[in-house]
Amino acid sequence: MLMLVTPTAPPSSSPDLDLEKASQAMAQACQNDPICSSFVGMLDNATWAPLVASGVTIVLILVLAFVVRNITHRIITRVVNRAASSGSIAHRFRKGAAPDGIDVLLHERRKQRAETMGSVLKHVASIVILGTAVLTVLDRLTIPIAPLLTSVGILGVAIGFGAQELVKDFIAGMFMLLEDQYGVGDVIDAGAAVGTVEAVTLRVTRLRDADGRVWYVRNGTITRVGNESQGWSRAYVDVPVPYDSDVASVRELLEGVAEKIWADTELRESKIVEEPQVVGVEQLSDSSLVFRISAKTLPSAQAEVSRELRLRVKSALDSAGIALVGSA
Repeated sequence: MLMLVTPTAPPSSSPDLDLEKASQAMAQACQNDPICSSFVGMLDNATWAPLVASGVTIVLILVLAFVVRNITHRIITRVVNRAASSGSIAHRFRKGAAPDGIDVLLHERRKQRAETMGSVLKHVASIVILGTAVLTVLDRLTIPIAPLLTSVGILGVAIGFGAQELVKDFIAGMFMLLEDQYGVGDVIDAGAAVGTVEAVTLRVTRLRDADGRVWYVRNGTITRVGNESQGWSRAYVDVPVPYDSDVASVRELLEGVAEKIWADTELRESKIVEEPQVVGVEQLSDSSLVFRISAKTLPSAQAEVSRELRLRVKSALDSAGIALVGSA
């Protein structure tokens, strides 16, 4: 006699069973945690106590993470403010004091660099602290984090290989900021472009050249930088006079021009760092003698000082009846 056997479907887990297993897992994890187990004891070891204690522990973990994050940000801000308000650099100059303008300018450079580094450190601290808190919460919820960490590691390696140029740009930007190679307002030669720095980030540097063209230069592609605005600059003016001119008289005339410029209070306080010097005869030919006047100036002020020197030299030579030969 044949008997028909109807196949039965395998038993499926019900939501109540899954919830019960999750509750048991959380209760087991709570027992291994002294803080969570203390909350369970405070709740008289009730059946629902592990769930409530786990929830309270998770909230405490998140609150603690945000508190630590805020404290870290405050410490970074304090360090940044201290770095941005470091002492005067007047002692670097020969006369013992520098114009107030150079201190103000370098203070702004320090402030910009410190604020940029502070922003980077704050982002790194937030990622580390909050990332650790999230992983701790997932572990508290009995969610296995080992596969997650493995996946993140593999993803990081893949991104590292696929974005090598981006990583190179960021690393170059970090060292550029730490070494204070240039800042906003500096006139630099970055190889690919020459111009005034308008913005500096960890990835790119934005320049504007003399024609008004804006250049975006990736930090990783900059192999050398010529900074015309760091610390101080130097203005040169060459004065060609006839070959038969009296050297002592011309030198005395030019030294008088240098003394008058140094005596100009407005120029001394806003543009010139040290008294201009008459170097002497810089070039000699069969038709002319070329004298040179040199002046140490504030960063990027050399062009203005050179123009002022030329005007005063021209006026002095005209008064003395000495003609210029060729062009300086």
